[in-house]
Amino acid sequence: MAIVLNCDMGEAFGLYRCGDDEGIMPLIHVANVACGFHASDPSVMRKTVRLAKQHGVKVGAHPSFPDLQGFGRREMKMGHDELVACIVYQVGALKTFLDLEGMPLNHVKPHGALYGAASRDATVAGAIAEAVALFGVPVMGMAGTVHEEVYKGGGLAFIPEYYTDLDYTDEGKLIITREHEAKDPDEAARRAVRVAKEGLATSINGKDLPMRAECYCIHSDTPTAVPLAKAVREALKPWLA
Repeated sequence: MAIVLNCDMGEAFGLYRCGDDEGIMPLIHVANVACGFHASDPSVMRKTVRLAKQHGVKVGAHPSFPDLQGFGRREMKMGHDELVACIVYQVGALKTFLDLEGMPLNHVKPHGALYGAASRDATVAGAIAEAVALFGVPVMGMAGTVHEEVYKGGGLAFIPEYYTDLDYTDEGKLIITREHEAKDPDEAARRAVRVAKEGLATSINGKDLPMRAECYCIHSDTPTAVPLAKAVREALKPWLA
């Protein structure tokens, strides 16, 4: 199965910069663009969409809990209707910028703590599924978790994802840190190839984990993001879409 590279990006805010979007964009197939609740603002969203269009990169929405100060990496307790509205608001904003550029909304990928909560909590995943269904696009998540169960159960197209720059527990759970650490590009590339060839990832303690993925993620705020993206792209050439 062909693999695509995706990146969480467009996470600058006002005068603050986060990640080298210009350096990463030519290396990926899909951009997950922040929608203002964990990072980004209207100008950054519009700029990122235009940059993606320039490089022929597809764009999806990257909504989060309303946690700008915590970069969306702190879990919040929200009622079902409130969370659905929160997601619809963010996706709708990005979709309007895409409409202005004549580009379709490609998918939705929840961010940070929202993504993590949905991987284990069917109530959270159900709210995401309800919101995404309104836009008729696929949703990204982790195979073999509540993501897959609830999203598919809600009739959504599901895109399983592997993270090249984050660690996994021995139980296969994603370790979502407040601040991402630098990762060795060559080691990240080696591990990515293993997932593609053998369907196995490596846990933080060296344990083999079953891993099914069609999309491999790189975070723009990982300190080594650009060299890591280059290394992973080169190593995965035989499998890339």
